[in-house]
Amino acid sequence: MQIITFEEITGTKLSIVKEIVDSNKCYNLLEHGRGTRSLEELKGEFLNSSTQSVFIKCGSSYIGVIDFLDHNPKDGFPWIGLLMIYKDFQGKGYAKQAYKEYEKKLLLNGISAIRLGVLIGNERAKNFWESMGFVYVETKAYKEKREVVVYEKVFSKR
Repeated sequence: MQIITFEEITGTKLSIVKEIVDSNKCYNLLEHGRGTRSLEELKGEFLNSSTQSVFIKCGSSYIGVIDFLDHNPKDGFPWIGLLMIYKDFQGKGYAKQAYKEYEKKLLLNGISAIRLGVLIGNERAKNFWESMGFVYVETKAYKEKREVVVYEKVFSKR
């Protein structure tokens, strides 16, 4: 497997983000009620002052995205908002490799725990995050009368 790297998402490459996100129609239907997203929606999600958004690259190929919040004012934890792999690259271990590389960066920045939310019904994501060592914290209300399962991973002292 090739080395995974990260590259900041910029406005000039928002069409690449759209291609990655739109390749995941099932997730888009679950999250947004439709199979594709507009560039304007993606701009608000990935080009804002609240979160860090990076491409996941394998060699020179853009294979995914990570959106990360350093400090959630609601609970004080850093949060992964999204880790998504382009549909054609799923099932090959890239998400696992990308998360592990990203976790190394978090540890270097002194982060001791992280949280994320999984939409009810997204069994694939639930199974993935549990396999990465995340544990259930609570179920919370989410926009439009939906719920998410909140997971947390506490990093052991090394």
